[in-house]
Amino acid sequence: MRNALKPNMLAAALLSCAASPASAQPGNAQATSTSGWGNAVQLTQEWDKTFPRSPKVDHQKVTFKNRFGIVIAADVYMPKDRGTRRRPALAISGPFGAVKEQSAGLYAQAMAERGFVTVAFDPSYTGESGGQPRNVASPDINTEDFSAAVDFLGVQANVDRNRIGVIGICGLSGMALTAATSDTRIKAVATASMYDMSRSMSRGYKDSYTAEQRRKVIDYLSQQRWADVDSGQYAVGPHEVPFDETGNIVKGQRVLPERLPANPDPVLAAFFNYYRTERGFHPRAINSTTAWTATTPMSFFNFPMHSNIELISPRPILLVAGANAHSRYYSEDVAKAASNPKELLIVPDADHVDLYDRLDKIPFDKISDFFNTHLS
Repeated sequence: MRNALKPNMLAAALLSCAASPASAQPGNAQATSTSGWGNAVQLTQEWDKTFPRSPKVDHQKVTFKNRFGIVIAADVYMPKDRGTRRRPALAISGPFGAVKEQSAGLYAQAMAERGFVTVAFDPSYTGESGGQPRNVASPDINTEDFSAAVDFLGVQANVDRNRIGVIGICGLSGMALTAATSDTRIKAVATASMYDMSRSMSRGYKDSYTAEQRRKVIDYLSQQRWADVDSGQYAVGPHEVPFDETGNIVKGQRVLPERLPANPDPVLAAFFNYYRTERGFHPRAINSTTAWTATTPMSFFNFPMHSNIELISPRPILLVAGANAHSRYYSEDVAKAASNPKELLIVPDADHVDLYDRLDKIPFDKISDFFNTHLS
């Protein structure tokens, strides 16, 4: 997600958070219900999702490793009436800065109700997954996380390994598409409220950074590395670096403010009303409680997402976006760049965040039809 404010409003919102400092100490976890952050992770066993449990679905907590050796924590959802035949399966993650107990889990459970074996996972360095330091995103490693989830699904006795697809939500959509460009085991890809985090971090919302601003951001990130080395701590900060009205970089320690400012930007309000309220708050979610490490954007400047998107074809892509979503242009641009078969589905009267959890807006039946057709 982006820090969705005009520069002066964004500065005010972030600076209002300065009284709530947060940093990720090297070797130490953030305050969450998870204890081990290396290769030993402790999973919360109680139902702590932001959505009710379905009586039609069986659920269990699992872990698996990616090829970097990081332990990925995940939830598996299976239809209760699954029988003994091997079923199609889906790996699901996102939004960016969320955890599997939020939208990814909702999607996974809904698709399990429709007959799929699904796994919703926390990306490396976040949620209950392993990796140090905490609250880091990587275009490479988070893309690998999807392929690692395919590894896991492909060895399950109730999964047909030749019928595996992926769903990326918000900022994990770019990673899902990128994984499919180099992993032909992924037979179909769907995205919801897509964000291209490399484009967003390195070029700004709607590519609004000037060349001078891009150089300022690079220098800010470079100097932040010296600050982290000197302090022995990984500072947190905006993953999409904003500027104020005078052209200076605005620093902050939270993705979202503790409280909404007066007359908030509608996009900020939409994110806040999900992540910071009972509707979608989760204590392990970066967007609910803190921010990414301040130097997270460095690798996103270096590595563009889905740059080989034409290689997904002839495997299909479904791009789902809200008609009113500020992020709609990402899906539209991918639809133009991708080779067939592809489909862009615009959901009427829906914004970006509506597709996180609004059951009356998310086109689950359409998504199910897409995978049933292409994972047959």
